Amino acid sequence: MSEGLVIQGRVLFIATVYTHLAAFHIPFMKLLQSWGYEVHAAAATEAGRRSELEAAGIVCHDVRFVRSPVRLQNITAYRDLRRLLRRQRFDLIHVHTPMAAWLGRLAAKRARQGPVLYTAHGFHFYRGAPWPYWAFYYPAERLAAHWTDGLIVMNGEDFERARQMGFQEGKDLFLVHGVGVDLRRFAPDAHARASVRRELGLDDGSVMVACVAEFTSNKDHASLLAAWKKVVTMHAEAQLFLIGDGRLRAPLECRVSREEIVGVHFLGFRSDVPRLLQATDVFVLPSRREGLPRSVMEAMAAEVPVVATDVRGSRDLVEPGATGLLVKLGDVEGLAEALLHLIRDRGLRERMGQAGRAKIQAYSIDQVIQEMSEIYARYLPKRGTGP
Repeated sequence: MSEGLVIQGRVLFIATVYTHLAAFHIPFMKLLQSWGYEVHAAAATEAGRRSELEAAGIVCHDVRFVRSPVRLQNITAYRDLRRLLRRQRFDLIHVHTPMAAWLGRLAAKRARQGPVLYTAHGFHFYRGAPWPYWAFYYPAERLAAHWTDGLIVMNGEDFERARQMGFQEGKDLFLVHGVGVDLRRFAPDAHARASVRRELGLDDGSVMVACVAEFTSNKDHASLLAAWKKVVTMHAEAQLFLIGDGRLRAPLECRVSREEIVGVHFLGFRSDVPRLLQATDVFVLPSRREGLPRSVMEAMAAEVPVVATDVRGSRDLVEPGATGLLVKLGDVEGLAEALLHLIRDRGLRERMGQAGRAKIQAYSIDQVIQEMSEIYARYLPKRGTGP
């Protein structure tokens, strides 16, 4: 909160873990602070990053949410949240992530607080989703819609689904360009590219393929490794760098060793992803499900062509033949062919990279802050001296 700015109201952000809020929402929290609001956050501490929010002046409340909807611990989380809402009144409650968002909206309704905004970073009910997802999440969301004053979505499929659920564009339904990308951080830099490639031991003939993703079954690194076995038999100079961490990392490392898959490097969690993307020639994301993947947006901002599965969110960003290539979900042969197509054609990579950088201008953090500013202004008086 800026010095001398009088606190005239409070806004509460709710998510399953602080990591989500720290990774995606600090710019929007700062926007509301500049309007004169004291911003609070309620989330679980397990994944860390609470300190980043506190450093930004956010008041944090630990609530023990868990992702699984069948865990009894969420009953405790709901009670924690109710106690918070009895102690404090908020001018706006902005909820994120499915479980925390559902409980947050229920608690706000019971406490007669609001208005409530929900940002759906990707509905769990989507075309091709397993039937249990539809059986559980769809009815739950239809119920919670009655407690939602405004719904924010990030891709075309979710937008159409929300309209079918009764939300109205411009009234209580808003489509935004994701969570925003800082185009300045990801601008191409030839000096950084050379430096990083030296650090990674890559020569001029090496083609660097990168994947930035948590090691979960949804990101489907297993299919990527299966495709990679075919890639390296055709192009030995290709190198695959897997950036991120997660519970499936160790089993996948064992698989690479056991099957002697060459050219695969596990870099773990990295805080210098912008630098690594400077050195990248091809970006790949073989996800089974996405909302609107920021990793793809960041790669496009760095002028890196993208190979992704043809799923919601990724298809909103990747224009086949223009900014990258899309492959069918589970198509290992198609994934290998798409990677080889770009690995072999430097000119095509450069053209696609430039087209991706041009397309991603609309997804800049400045653009998304403006979009969110207009949405917040519908529900809150602008009390500060904001930007």
